[in-house]
Amino acid sequence: MTPRDKGCASVLRAERRWAAADQVPVESDGLALARSVNDHVRRTGKHFLPKPMLLRLSEIRHRNAENLPFLHAFLDCLLDKHENRFWNRTYLSLPLLELLLDERSPATSADRMATLLMADVVRFEIGAAGGSREGPGRGRPDAETVRTRLRHAVRFVAQGIGGPEAVDLPSRLDGAPRSRLEDLADSMPRLPETAARSWFDVTVQPVYVLHDEYFFIRVLQCHEMLFTAMSEHVKSAVLALREGHPEECAERMDDAVAMFERAAGLFRTVATMRAEHFSAFRHYTQGASAIQSEQYKRFESLCGVPPAPRLHSTAFTSVPAVRAETRDPGHDTVTRAYLDLRRERGTGGAAWSRLDAALGRLESRHQRWKSAHRGLAARMLGDAHGSGHTDGVPYLTQALENRLFWQLPLTP
Repeated sequence: MTPRDKGCASVLRAERRWAAADQVPVESDGLALARSVNDHVRRTGKHFLPKPMLLRLSEIRHRNAENLPFLHAFLDCLLDKHENRFWNRTYLSLPLLELLLDERSPATSADRMATLLMADVVRFEIGAAGGSREGPGRGRPDAETVRTRLRHAVRFVAQGIGGPEAVDLPSRLDGAPRSRLEDLADSMPRLPETAARSWFDVTVQPVYVLHDEYFFIRVLQCHEMLFTAMSEHVKSAVLALREGHPEECAERMDDAVAMFERAAGLFRTVATMRAEHFSAFRHYTQGASAIQSEQYKRFESLCGVPPAPRLHSTAFTSVPAVRAETRDPGHDTVTRAYLDLRRERGTGGAAWSRLDAALGRLESRHQRWKSAHRGLAARMLGDAHGSGHTDGVPYLTQALENRLFWQLPLTP
């Protein structure tokens, strides 16, 4: 029996125990089952899970997971292809990751989560380079590519950590001895010690078996977390304007600019992936696409309601929940609050000049981010269509014309 067959048999035995149980043991939260299943997914790819396994897991979700939110979210993501509802949120295990967020705690906020996700990339790449249980034949990158990838990843983590904690992170990794790399992996930040922490390890469900899909999923998760944080900054900016504080709004805008700078750096990390490997696993991700990013569209629509053609385009029809929010008459935006306060107070003054400059910086950073996204897509996709049924690179080229604050009289 091959290791893959043994792994499948082990999962099926665990499934049978759960499916046969009238009541889940009180002390069980389903993590052991999720780990067993996820290990099998990592060996075979979610696209290739056997139907009997999927049917049992579906039964477990319906019978046993209703009061176990982490297990329910895990299975909801795992069964997406089986139930013909595969899309960006479930491919990236966002329902499970979001359960780990706590807006009351900076240690598990969205921007901190982005740092923790990239720290996991560092551990994964170092572990694989040293001969982890990932196994051979997964198309691992060469040593030079790993060093480049780690440099970008470590820089992202260091930016997220800030302060004294970042001092121990090396600025260069070229020629670093194995022990140094292991020390680096050990120094990476982790989630706080909580009962839910172990669920972080099962938030990558690759559809195929290539090495690079793991880090690709983590990078996309980082983007989602950064846009989640940016949306919160923009909401705070709207509130500041409603309370008559344009200076505070400017501060929140600059917080979002800093997030965009970090997001743009993620493209350099993705650029270490070989286009042929991306094409190989992308074949099995049809239906899931970045165009379905709810958090990016939420960020955009909080800046200002998009023009009607964009609101009625695939960009927003692919995220119906956000589109409904945006079309709600009570939906507030930076643009609406800005114009209302200007009508009330008039124009001019240092506070307004500062705010206009901050809005201009965010607009400019957003444009640069879109341009970097288009450049990377051109390299990876070529003439291929997007996995979200878009035209691919031509769609991203057209998107360069979109502006966040198109209704405001900002000087370019």
